[in-house]
Amino acid sequence: MPVTLLRETPSQTAGPYVHIGLVPSAAGLQTRTQENLHVVAGPQTEGEAIKLELNLWDGGGAPIVDAVVEVWQADGKGRYRHPLDPRSSEIASDFRGFGRAASDLKSGYYVFETVKPGRVENIDGKLMAPHISLTLFARGMNLQLNTRVYFADEASNDEDPILAMVPPPRRRTMIAERKDGGGTPTYTLDIHCQGPKETVFFDV
Repeated sequence: MPVTLLRETPSQTAGPYVHIGLVPSAAGLQTRTQENLHVVAGPQTEGEAIKLELNLWDGGGAPIVDAVVEVWQADGKGRYRHPLDPRSSEIASDFRGFGRAASDLKSGYYVFETVKPGRVENIDGKLMAPHISLTLFARGMNLQLNTRVYFADEASNDEDPILAMVPPPRRRTMIAERKDGGGTPTYTLDIHCQGPKETVFFDV
């Protein structure tokens, strides 16, 4: 029996309807308006409550206003809401672990309400620094972009096996700065998709 080889189908970009498919209320549609996917953790979740503020920029320095960002993280004790985590049953019921947000349609600004994650083990058993995994979908991209957000006030960044693979001058593109005052501590990071300040993205 002859073997039929399948050819690769043409690639397709994510937009321009990213908001409509993933965050319809942000596109002005009256559907799924009850979703607050930018709220990753509630008041019962263990860990320090924080806000994560992101700004997305293109290679020319203009804000990217039509993208969607997703985050995935552990809670403050380093536990994931996932069946493969043996401690997942201990997680507070208001910890989602996953978040999704659409940009402000003028500024490219995003915000997530969450907790600062605890340390988790890498595949080799070494502890990683607290971090949040981030995935970016936008018009014109054939594949989503993947990176991590680390925290500038964490001494364990120096021990992180993933950051150690990034050249030192480039690590700052993944490290959010802390701002205190006015209530909940806020970490801020600019994500540059291209150009001299391009963020480090992972091939996953």
